[in-house]
Amino acid sequence: MIYDPSSKVKARPFPVMIAVTMLLFATAAHTQQASFAEQTTPQGIRLLQNKSFDDSEKARREILALYKDLRVTDVCDGMDLIGLQDIGLMDNEIRPLWRDEENFTHRFVGFAVTVRYVPSDVRVGQNSFPDVEGFKQFKEEQYRRASDNPWKETVKPGDVVVMDVGGVFECGNIGSNNSLGWVEKGVVGVVTNGGARDTDEIVKVKKPPVYLRKGHSTRGVRPGRLLTESVNFPINCGGVLVYPGDVVAADGDGVIVVPREHALTVGRLAREINLGDEQSRRERYQRLQIPLDETVKNR
Repeated sequence: MIYDPSSKVKARPFPVMIAVTMLLFATAAHTQQASFAEQTTPQGIRLLQNKSFDDSEKARREILALYKDLRVTDVCDGMDLIGLQDIGLMDNEIRPLWRDEENFTHRFVGFAVTVRYVPSDVRVGQNSFPDVEGFKQFKEEQYRRASDNPWKETVKPGDVVVMDVGGVFECGNIGSNNSLGWVEKGVVGVVTNGGARDTDEIVKVKKPPVYLRKGHSTRGVRPGRLLTESVNFPINCGGVLVYPGDVVAADGDGVIVVPREHALTVGRLAREINLGDEQSRRERYQRLQIPLDETVKNR
């Protein structure tokens, strides 16, 4: 015991020390228990569900044959006739990267495979890595984290890749190398509300047809900029709701998307409009002594 001369009372500090010690142990135990608390993952809900349709080879061939050589304007007029005015017509800032005025190889029609990207939550800056190998490792990790492989494994001949890049415009996720790999798999065109890189080479070989925001190029690689979020769910591109499997047509006038359930009806109406226009122009060519070309010859 300790004698306190000011109070002349014998002090008893040990109970206080014991209480403090017990409080510290209780706090540590609570902290440890909190660290082992059950983790929660929010369950997402998709309100827009994908549509069902006949995707057999026969059905695909029928649609592609019906839309062959149709112009975007023909399809647009066909959509108007069934009350879908401006539905599916992408904003005119979505332009072709290149145009083939002789053979029209920049035109295409196909079936949408939709890919949604989101901004990356990982950024790197100056001196982020001790050496170049560190950055190369980072790139590989980010590519593996959210790879494009899932959608590349689903594409079929006659498909069109439609991308929503989530407002990240300085990222060239379409390049001259990877896009040729898509062509090898049968992809007939690419549509994006972003851009592309290596554009000189894409324009030179004219494969694949690429339609992009304002016809602009974008330069940076995807790691640290974009992540692949989902494949084959409804997306927005050019102000249009695009479902997987929708019919996508593109030419020098832009891009239009036809809901798959209306594809045959719109295609037949558009074909009728196109044939009437060809006949009228052919007669004008003849009166004006303009040599007949592929756009006015009977097909």
